[in-house]
Amino acid sequence: MKLEGIHHVTAITGDAQGNVDFYADKLGLRLVKKTVNQDDPTVYHLFYADEKGSAGSDITFFEYPGAAKGSAGAGMVHRVLWRVGSDESLDFWADRLGVEREGATLRFSDPEGLDHELIVDESGEVPLVAQHPEIPAEHALRGFAGVRAFSGDPDRSNEFLGALGFEPGWVARGENRSGRYEYDQAPPGAGVPGAGTVHHVAWASQQEEHAAWRERVASAGGRPTPIIERFYFKSIYFREPSGVLFEIATLGPGFTADEPLESLGERLSLPPDFEGIRAQVEPVLTPIKNPRETWSRT
Repeated sequence: MKLEGIHHVTAITGDAQGNVDFYADKLGLRLVKKTVNQDDPTVYHLFYADEKGSAGSDITFFEYPGAAKGSAGAGMVHRVLWRVGSDESLDFWADRLGVEREGATLRFSDPEGLDHELIVDESGEVPLVAQHPEIPAEHALRGFAGVRAFSGDPDRSNEFLGALGFEPGWVARGENRSGRYEYDQAPPGAGVPGAGTVHHVAWASQQEEHAAWRERVASAGGRPTPIIERFYFKSIYFREPSGVLFEIATLGPGFTADEPLESLGERLSLPPDFEGIRAQVEPVLTPIKNPRETWSRT
């Protein structure tokens, strides 16, 4: 029983339209699901991924309109690592993002300060790519390479991560995908959740193994939540010993459970248990424009 790398990374934004403009237009990801935070359905939950909405490429955001910028500290993921196809791809992205390249990777931040890093993909795994008219397919983002977290004492997490099957390093390597989890020394002072900070990182499991993963987390000393039905996947949540909030999410049913692949993300999707409050939540959500709407007219 192995985790299939990263399922998704969830962060916070204070500006839904600016968020869409950056992730769906500048970075070229596809907005594959426009829905609500199921724990607070008055706010958006926006999902960006490859063309098929695949786990392993899926960065998501809760929108709290006008939220102040936060800052990452101990017990928080502070950087998202993405795969790209080649050294030439790094140069392409340096030019597109207007940042200077230093060394064998490329670092940049989104408009709210969330840190990202592009790494040349040597995994041999299937690239998870979205289509964008300004981004050649060979340079498109290819899914997650991993995440980096802050910790004041990462050694206290070693036994726990090993019990979950992470290889030393730490790498969650499944049959089809892998994802790295790395630590940096935490900066002084406590982190402040807010816009531009990561809420949690989710690791992928096979659907039939999800209950067994909950038992495994508990046996390793974690305190997992009950299995929570999210409609698009099932989830458990817990904190690893360094304080980072982990989720284990199932590979499926997926985002085509309530809308066809061809029109993913084009309308507000509400899971069946939330459809009854559409009239209440839709008017309070920030109106947003998807850049793909303009591509079809040009």
